[in-house]
Amino acid sequence: MRFIISPAKKMNVVDTSFAWRNLPLFVDRAAELADEVRALSYDEAKALWQCSDALAELNFERFRTMDVRASGMLTPAVLAYEGIQYQHLAPQVMESSQLEYLQEHLRILSGFYGVLRPFDGVVPYRLEMQAKLAVGSARNLYEYWGDALFQTLAAETDVIVNLASVEYAKAVVPHAERAGCRVVTCLFGTIDARGRLIQRATAAKSARGSILHWCTTHHPTRPEALQTFNESGYHYDPDRSTESTYVFVQE
Repeated sequence: MRFIISPAKKMNVVDTSFAWRNLPLFVDRAAELADEVRALSYDEAKALWQCSDALAELNFERFRTMDVRASGMLTPAVLAYEGIQYQHLAPQVMESSQLEYLQEHLRILSGFYGVLRPFDGVVPYRLEMQAKLAVGSARNLYEYWGDALFQTLAAETDVIVNLASVEYAKAVVPHAERAGCRVVTCLFGTIDARGRLIQRATAAKSARGSILHWCTTHHPTRPEALQTFNESGYHYDPDRSTESTYVFVQE
C-alpha cells in the first residue's frame, strides 16, 4: 500500500539532523524541467507561476542558480515542504520507526520531481502540476509525465490510497484505474443542514496530515484499517463511503 499526497507551494532548505538519503527517482527529468524554466524570460516565468512579484523574483533566482544534484543544497522532501498538511504530519517530532513507515509507504507527487520518497533530497522550486509548461511535444506537465508516476507506484504496490488534491491525483488515478489497480480516495468534511458533505480546502489539508501521522503509529497495511481513524474530531462514515471512497466526517 502506498499513500500519495500533494506537495506544498512553500519550501525551504532545512538545517536538520535528518539527512537526505537518495536523489529523486526522476532527478534527470527534474534537471530537464529546470533547463526549460531557465529558458523563460522573467515575465514568462511569472505568468507560468501565476504569483506575486516577490514570489516570482524568489523563484526566478532559485531556478537561475539551481543544481538538483548539489548534495550540500538538498533537504529531505518531507521536511522541505512547509504547507498545512506537512505541519499536521509533523515529521520533525517523529521517532525513527514512524519515519521509516513514511519512507516505505508515503509518496509525494510533484510537477517538478514526479514522485518523491520522503527522504529524497530536493531543492526549493515552484512548478505546479497544472502549470502549462510545454516540454518537447508535451503541451503541459500532465502530458510530460504521462503514466510514469503511476508506473513507479505500480512497481511497488497494487493498492494506492489517494490523499492528494485533484490537481495531483489526476496525474496518477486515471492511469491506475485503467490498469485495474485498486485506488481508495479519502475525503474529509462536515455535513451541512441539507445533509451534504462539505469539504474545505484548509481543513482537508490538515486532516490529510493528521491521518498520515496517525498511520505512523498504527502502521496500517491495508486501506480497511484506516476506517478506525478517529482523531481531530473525524470519524469514518460507512453510509457515505464506498469501496473506492472513504468519507471521514468531522462533528
